[in-house]
Amino acid sequence: MSSTGVTHEQPYRRYTTPVSPPYRLDLTVSVLRRLSTNLVDVLTPDREYVRLLGDAAAPVVLRARQPTAGTLTIDVEGDRDDRPRLVALARRMLGVEVDLTRFYHSASHIPWLHPLVLRMQGVRPPRYPTLWEACVNAIVFQQISLHAASAIMGRFTAELSDPVEREGLRLYPFPSIAQVHGAPDGLARRAGMSAGKLATLRRVGDALEAGVLSERRLEQLPSAEAGALLRSLKGVGPWTAAVILLRGLGRLDVFPANDSSVARNLALLGGPTPVRAVSVLDALGPDRGMLYYHLLLGRLEARGDLMHSAMGPRQPAG
Repeated sequence: MSSTGVTHEQPYRRYTTPVSPPYRLDLTVSVLRRLSTNLVDVLTPDREYVRLLGDAAAPVVLRARQPTAGTLTIDVEGDRDDRPRLVALARRMLGVEVDLTRFYHSASHIPWLHPLVLRMQGVRPPRYPTLWEACVNAIVFQQISLHAASAIMGRFTAELSDPVEREGLRLYPFPSIAQVHGAPDGLARRAGMSAGKLATLRRVGDALEAGVLSERRLEQLPSAEAGALLRSLKGVGPWTAAVILLRGLGRLDVFPANDSSVARNLALLGGPTPVRAVSVLDALGPDRGMLYYHLLLGRLEARGDLMHSAMGPRQPAG
């Protein structure tokens, strides 16, 4: 890994793209990256989202801002001919096309959830740019705390990836399948990753490279069948498959059940009356995945880990 990072000065082009209010870039990026320790998905103090795609040898930098309530600007850096595709990818990553009208209606009838949804109004369900990235994150975050998993992911990324310096930011590309396959077992141990998880990552990488698993194939399947396909891989259980479908494919009809943090967050946010998760999921129906994101935001807010909590709420102009 480079100790100082690689500096590239490349041309960029700015695209202005509409979004339907309510939309909040800062909240959407917060659920994408989970914690500020995320090295790959960067949210700057002035609420610009910065993300490096590719690698240090051929970097493409995306920058997104929300100058008005109904507008995003997306800067695509790098000498690339496929900028329209990258803008479309950025829109998908940031949930621009998702209509949450039905979710807002359903949540308005759940007394404890409605105030949280109002405070977080404008968050959209994000998606990782690749199925590989969704799988890696889901596997690393299995059965350990949010902070522990984020720290492991950060150390693993820093060990494998050469960063790129851009305007005072150190940007890390997400580790590739080849890098994970080539990583010494000792490197994973130093990062805090178990041998079992590393083996699962390599099996997933093999399945993706062989075409046994692909985003296109999963997209063609209903969520239940897509989940079954994911669970056919050793080391991928029901929770992991649900997280991959939710965060990787935008399947809001799934919810990562049997999660101890869900129970803690429901107790934290649900008030004095015990909340039955099954009843809430039934009420939200095909939009139940949004509960996962709102519980995460509520937890971050309670811990003071949300940028808008620390800086005070700020709505975009317009």
